[in-house]
Amino acid sequence: MHIKPLNDRVLVLRIEEEEKTAGGLIIPDTAKEKPQQGEVIAVGPGKQNEDGKRIPLEVKPNDRVLFGKYAGNEIKIDGVEHLIMREDDILAVLE
Repeated sequence: MHIKPLNDRVLVLRIEEEEKTAGGLIIPDTAKEKPQQGEVIAVGPGKQNEDGKRIPLEVKPNDRVLFGKYAGNEIKIDGVEHLIMREDDILAVLE
């Protein structure tokens, strides 16, 4: 399935974190928090300003990003969980 987000929305796939702590302890699934890192899969064309011109997004597909714990809406695409969020919900791009 191909999805193209609208306006300033971004489709993000969460990147799973490691299951061990730095000390080597294995974290059970029930104690894990959802990762706050992801990879941008698709981006919309951008927001329109008052003049009707599009303002392009700063993120692009394949960027690794950080986002807030409760950012975006969860959706399933072909059985895989993704997030769709506004560009404003993205805190940083990892380089």
